[in-house]
Amino acid sequence: MLNQNFMADSAAEVGVDKDLVDALLLRARQEVDTGLLPSAQVALARHGKIVCFETFGDTPTDPLYCIFSATKGITSAAAWLLIQEGKLDINAKVIDYVPEFGNNGKKLITVEQLFTHTAGFPHAPFRPTIWNDHTARLKRFGDWTLNWEPGSRFEYHPTSSMWIIAEIIERVSGLDYDKFIRNRISEPLGLDDLWVGTPTTQHDRVAEVTHVGEAMTSKDYVDLGIPEPPQTEVTEDALTSFNTSEIRQVPIPGGGGIMSAAEIALFYQALMTGKNFEGETIWQQSTLNHALQVRTANLIDMLGGHKVNRALGMVISGDQKRNLRGFGHTNSAQAFGHGGAGGQLAWADPVTGISLGYCTNGHDRNPLRQGRRGISISNRAAVCAL
Repeated sequence: MLNQNFMADSAAEVGVDKDLVDALLLRARQEVDTGLLPSAQVALARHGKIVCFETFGDTPTDPLYCIFSATKGITSAAAWLLIQEGKLDINAKVIDYVPEFGNNGKKLITVEQLFTHTAGFPHAPFRPTIWNDHTARLKRFGDWTLNWEPGSRFEYHPTSSMWIIAEIIERVSGLDYDKFIRNRISEPLGLDDLWVGTPTTQHDRVAEVTHVGEAMTSKDYVDLGIPEPPQTEVTEDALTSFNTSEIRQVPIPGGGGIMSAAEIALFYQALMTGKNFEGETIWQQSTLNHALQVRTANLIDMLGGHKVNRALGMVISGDQKRNLRGFGHTNSAQAFGHGGAGGQLAWADPVTGISLGYCTNGHDRNPLRQGRRGISISNRAAVCAL
């Protein structure tokens, strides 16, 4: 349950236009009202407080959602704390922290390359429950092979590189990864429902993943003149596995976060200031400046043909192609965040001070419609400040 101290008394209190918030809410519920999505949830925050937090559709009481790859932002921000403490060097080799990883040509991969999806092993297999057996997970890390030369290109690593970052967090901090998230992020920020590795006591609150709409065909992509996305590990079966208790309990660092849209919005509020609700510094400004620096230069997304603008685990909005990076046209170039499968939205915009969380358990089989929905919601959210 969200602490009511996080709720703004009114939109005016935090300098937000109520009419524009109403327009955002109307757009966020649109596909629920038309019957496409079973439910959706949206939260907008500014100046450390939630301006609106609404759920639409049929859900459990006080619902939580799996945010999938939006979890990468949380895992990355956890690692930033170790960088801040001088315990983690992004220029070091991964094997300096996890020697077992270095087989099969992986000895030269750097920590930075894990964050920027330039590490060269995007298709490395890892069944989530292997994480629970430390010997088995280390063997799997060692057995992984390269798909291409590290540092030579960008290709999104859906889960593989984040498993290694979580392992590094454990080695460096001496804490289990899920406990590190609770002790160093969830609890200091007062976000009791921010989970990566969710206890069974919370499972009855989680909105079950479903798949909606008709899938696009190869002919559809040809007719539209756009490339067809390749098959990855992010399959319908993989996503619906998060309806099982076994998978929900695994702290999957690249895609297993379970929380509400309010936790997302407030987490990103903290990343803009570096402080928690009580004004205590969690991330120093120098840490945030370092972490949010674009590190992929001119590397291009293979499908969209645009610069990927990757920082340490975050995407930076950047130029006019920002809509292809998961932001709205009305976001500033400084906005940062990381979305998730099924259309989960998670970003902050330092220019306006606004942050957004949007979740749905209805995963649209039409990626173009899903993408347009995200842009439309973000467009409305980004302009709400007075």
